[in-house]
Order: sequence, then C-alpha cells, then structure tokens
Amino acid sequence: MKTRTIKVDYLARVEGEGALQIKIDGDRLEELHLRIFEPPRFFEALLRGRAFTEAPDITARICGICPVAYQMSSIHAMERLCGVAVDPIMRSMRRLLYCGEWIESHALHIYCLHAPDFLGYESAVHLAKDHPEWVKRGLALKKVGNSLMALLGGREIHPINVRVGGFYRMPSASELRAMKGPLTEALAMAEETALWVAGLPFPDLERDYTFVCLSHPDEYPMNRGRLISNRELDLDVADYETRFREEHLSHSTSLYSRLDGEHYLVGPLARVNLCFDRLSPRARRMAEKIGFAPTCTNPFKSIIARALEVIHVCEESCAIIDGYVPPEAPYHVCNPVAGQGFACTEAPRGILYHRYAVDGEGLIQEAKIVPPTSQNQGVIEADLRDLVRRNLALPDDRLQWLCEQAIRNYDPCISCSTHFLDMKVERS
Repeated sequence: MKTRTIKVDYLARVEGEGALQIKIDGDRLEELHLRIFEPPRFFEALLRGRAFTEAPDITARICGICPVAYQMSSIHAMERLCGVAVDPIMRSMRRLLYCGEWIESHALHIYCLHAPDFLGYESAVHLAKDHPEWVKRGLALKKVGNSLMALLGGREIHPINVRVGGFYRMPSASELRAMKGPLTEALAMAEETALWVAGLPFPDLERDYTFVCLSHPDEYPMNRGRLISNRELDLDVADYETRFREEHLSHSTSLYSRLDGEHYLVGPLARVNLCFDRLSPRARRMAEKIGFAPTCTNPFKSIIARALEVIHVCEESCAIIDGYVPPEAPYHVCNPVAGQGFACTEAPRGILYHRYAVDGEGLIQEAKIVPPTSQNQGVIEADLRDLVRRNLALPDDRLQWLCEQAIRNYDPCISCSTHFLDMKVERS
C-alpha cells in the first residue's frame, strides 16, 4: 500500500479561504472533507437592533462580487412584510441592476477564474501572456456590467442607490439610452464567449443532481417566483425553512444546507436546466448551435451555462432599456410592520434566502441569511468524492489540479458562506 500526502495552502481563484482534506489508503478513498476555515463575520448578529431600512446597505457589504443579490433579497423580504408591491417600472430597473451584476460576475468567473483551468494556465495573468485577446474580451464584458451597476446602484461595488420601496434616484431615459451601445457590443462578445467555452476540454463527470432554483412563468429566474426542483419541489419562499435545513459539521465554519435531508445544487447549471424555455431567444439559439441542451449533469459544463446567461441578460437589458419610461417617483413609502419577512433571489451563484423578524418600531430582531455557496457545499464534496475515486491513479499534481478545477465549477464565495484552498491528501 502507498501513502501519499498533497498539501495546497490556499486555493487560488476563489473568493475566501478554505481547505480540502483527502485521505487515500491504497486504491480506496478513506476520507474527504471540504474544510472552510475562514472565520464567521456575524452579519446576522450585526443586523439585530438596526432599522429595517438599513438592511440593504448592511447586507451589501457581505460580498463585493454580488452585493445586489444581498440587497435585493433583503429589500424583497422587507417589502413583503410591509405589504408593498413596487410598480413594473421599478421591477424592471431592479432586474436591469441584477443584469449588471450577472454580467460582471459571470465574465470575471469565466475568463479570470475558471477558463485557465481548462487551458492549463496557472492564472488569467499567464493566460493573457499567450492570449491577450481572450482576457481583454472578458474584462470588456465585465466593464459593461460594472457600468450598469454604477448607473443604477450609484457605484460599482456595494451599491448605495437602492432602498426598501424602490430607488433613491431613478435614471433618466437618456442615461439608459447611453448604455444601449455598450450592451449591444457586450451581447456580441457574450455570443463569442459561448462559442469559445463550448470548445473547452471537459473532464468526464456526470452526476445525478437535485437542481433547485426560482421559477416564474413569465421570466428567467432572478428576483421573484417559487422554489422548484427536478424532484417535484414547488414551494413558496415563505415556506423555505420547512424543507431546507442547515447543519453544522465540525470541519467547517460554513453551515451545510439540505433539502429534505439531501444535498442539492443551485446556480447557473440548475437555472438553465430547469428554466431553459425562459432563456432569451438568442441564448436558446446559441445553446442549440453549440449542442447544449437540458438536461446537462456535467458540473464542468457550468461554464457554458454561465455564458448562456450572459447572452440572456445582455439581451434582456437592451429590451428593458427600449421600454423604459421614468416613473413619477423613485420609491414607494414603506411603513414598519411587526412580523416576519421572507425573500429569495438568484445571486450569480444561486438562490440567496433571507428572513427577518421586525418589531413594531421597525427594528430587526432576528435575521437569517443562507448564501448559495453554503447550499452547494455538500454537493461540491460529493462531486469531489466521485472525482477522486475515478482518478486515484493520477499523479498528485494532476489530482490536485482536477480537484481545484471541480471546486471552481461552482464559483464558490467562501467569504459569503462563512460566515478555500489548503488541500491535504494522505495516502496509505
């Protein structure tokens, strides 16, 4: 029997810190744990005692990559509690802001964090030395998303223009029209991106996933709808905690989430598989052109799902701008109501659930936030177990590379979930 130990102090190209512990005895996988060691940041505790109107600005600080998702989940929860429904124009502007976040987040992940894995490069910097045009295209896409976030959110990172009931300021029609040209260019770049990633070499791994995402009959999942799965789940967001439970495992500071006791997958692959018919026309045509059709269960092809979503949000953004008419007022007044508010929106990485208990003075008494990465953590471990068992004969460096690539399939945001990678493999 042979004992091997592989240690990687930190996993590059993910958000946050964590470790992967693998023990192999000969030709048998003995133990595998995805150990997240980044300390908790206690945002749920920080929210207690704060005014319900402060939740969007506080929760936006949880993540610098997807702050809009945190803001919108908190806003929707508070509006649901207060019984306020914003008008269609404000809803469309919120989707446009969300589109900006999806563009910048997906472009960053595809070009700078994940594509180097498939092409054998240590980082995007190394990739850029040989193929600068690829990285420049990714950065140009990201810039368009950032510009949308700055216009609607007030700034690119941790937006400050959104509030419970609407926005502090709505854009003018001319400001939005100025974005049409860059978005049209971004749409062309998004289609080039999909063609490019479809030709990447994908490792062979098919998994039997439980996919979970939001679903609405009239739109691609983003910021409203019911929770659905490919296992007959159809649930109002207010009932989330009757089926989804979190548990603590000793090796991780992140909670593990389960649906009816089982792990499940959220994010682009789940959304595209479950809501393919609601993708934009150009995204569906591209999927047909590259031979991508539901049901896809290879997690490495999540990079294609992300690329298709970039096409979708670029096309939807142009349509929203074409139909924009500035509203009379930028927000609806929301008066505090004692009770609980629930909401779930789709961050770039998957569903993001918020629940708040608020008193009659409008002060938050309790907050619960379940980010996408903590929901995916169990299924990431399951993927890794399957992958390692199939590839025990690989040299240590190749096995390490494959495991890191598999983790980056999920674009994990460890900082959000703790509240990743020191890799150690022991063989005996």
